[in-house]
Amino acid sequence: MESLAFSNVALLFGAVFVVLGIATSLVASRFGAPLLFLFLCLGMLAGQDGPGGIVFNDYRIAYIVGSLALAVILFDGGLRTRFSSFRGVLAPALMLSTIGVVLTAGITGAVATLILDLRLVEGLLVGAIVASTDAAAVFFLMRSKGVQLRRRVANAIEIESATNDPVAVFLTLVLVELVLAPQATGWVEVSLILGQQALVGTAIGVTGGLALAATLNRVTLPQGLHPLLVVAAAVLIFALASVLQGSGFLAAYLAGLILGNRPVRAFPTILSFHDATTWLSQIVMFLVLGLLVTPSTLVAYALPAMLLAVFLIVVGRPVAVWLCLTPFGFSRREKTFVSWVGLRGAVSIFLAAIPTLASLPNAETYFNVAFFVVLVSLLVQGWTVAWAAGRLGLKVREAGPEIKRLEIDLPGQIELELVGYPVAPSSPVLAGAVFPSWMRTVMIVRGGEVLTPEAAGDLAVGDYVYVLAPPARVARLDRLFATLDGASAFGVGTFSFGGDAAIEDVCTLYGLHVPADLKGLTVAEGFAERFEDRVDIGDRIAIEPAFLLATAIRDDQVAKAVVEFEEDGRVGAGGLVGRIGGKVRGFLVERRAARNAEGGSEAPTG
Repeated sequence: MESLAFSNVALLFGAVFVVLGIATSLVASRFGAPLLFLFLCLGMLAGQDGPGGIVFNDYRIAYIVGSLALAVILFDGGLRTRFSSFRGVLAPALMLSTIGVVLTAGITGAVATLILDLRLVEGLLVGAIVASTDAAAVFFLMRSKGVQLRRRVANAIEIESATNDPVAVFLTLVLVELVLAPQATGWVEVSLILGQQALVGTAIGVTGGLALAATLNRVTLPQGLHPLLVVAAAVLIFALASVLQGSGFLAAYLAGLILGNRPVRAFPTILSFHDATTWLSQIVMFLVLGLLVTPSTLVAYALPAMLLAVFLIVVGRPVAVWLCLTPFGFSRREKTFVSWVGLRGAVSIFLAAIPTLASLPNAETYFNVAFFVVLVSLLVQGWTVAWAAGRLGLKVREAGPEIKRLEIDLPGQIELELVGYPVAPSSPVLAGAVFPSWMRTVMIVRGGEVLTPEAAGDLAVGDYVYVLAPPARVARLDRLFATLDGASAFGVGTFSFGGDAAIEDVCTLYGLHVPADLKGLTVAEGFAERFEDRVDIGDRIAIEPAFLLATAIRDDQVAKAVVEFEEDGRVGAGGLVGRIGGKVRGFLVERRAARNAEGGSEAPTG
């Protein structure tokens, strides 16, 4: 009976802390605090030095919980990544996730040797533990902060953070072996282990992803079991790769990547369920890791760990990033931001548990130093990631508006799904926004009455619109039905430039400086360069002190755009556009005539 009572109390406390974690996330989101940091703090408050007084020191359970949670989180990261995001950034991202991790571990490890008074191999072990960026932290913060970066930078960061864990795990395990038996591991053996980790992880991940997609499409399951099957399969793929001496982290990410880029039955339900599962995994993982640490012992390592964290953030990570990205033509601002966003998270903490499981000398030092480094990274870098993106001019889109979208799978096919949207005030659909050619309106519900598109006529506020669209493109419809600042002003008192207008012509007209990567491009090509296939109505390209604002989309390309100035955040700010609108067409006509006279291509007129 005593053990039964203990189990009930454990369940009670576990549920309470998950509820507190969710409540904390609401408060943290309002004040912009890094949520993962607060989850860790909540775990520490529940621990033996906090008000909770819970004594928890089982590193094995913490390692299992961390592995399980990261399998789900990495799978979710792959699930949301499009293959198109690899274009142009795969080589630099892989350079960061391999050579970059080794460089970071070596540089930071050498300093750790001096600061912590360790042997060189022990210092390098500390460097390896904190060398990788945490995919969980990076994916989570990018979404929760609403940070939309330039395509090349965002994709490089996400691919790096998702693929550098295997290298960090490999380095940690090899260095643990070297600490235990310095003469037992040679370079040939090290190379074989690394190859096996990569090959087995890749094989299991790709095969598992393809098998899971085929199963979902061919096997009829009861309603609601599709997302449960996917979560279970993600953990199975992770565990199988690990048992076969491969990289479970890499396998989970690749399986999610394969599944997310194939047409799959019940995909909206799977994605929605994974949102909740990923949140729960984050909360549980960081609560458990917070419980594991003892703040009273952490204080003794505060000064050296703080010095190491500052060195890692200011020197170790930036040196590795600049060496890896310079050959690929990344700008100074891009390299600075990639350096700054190298967050450390749960991966470093539970890698730090390996020395304890292996009964290494100084195991407590590894864990407490790694924990403190993660705290500093999440607090300093996590709190400033959105600010840094804006400061460096790399943020190309504000946080997406909350969209009340209903997605319904259609039985018997996977090419289309039924999507429902409410028509909000000031949304682009009320201002003449053009629907994409791949979308078809099915019906409109107005005042409880179901109407055909022809019978409904023009849309009105309060209507519910139901459309058919390919599942992979549904997210692009969100901006059409969102309430956007200035949306009602599209085309009112402003001059619209056609998508084929030259950006240089527009900038010359307004006396603006043309960004280097946009020279020689049309408006449509400029948006495609910055946003790839994700361009939406309301997206902006910064041309300081103004923006090009997309106001109409046709066939996934910008058809019309206007100039927006920063003075008051409205299209045509300060009446400037209205005053010179009449001159614009004449200017572009002159440009067209001049080019025709020279035998060049025709300049667009907008």
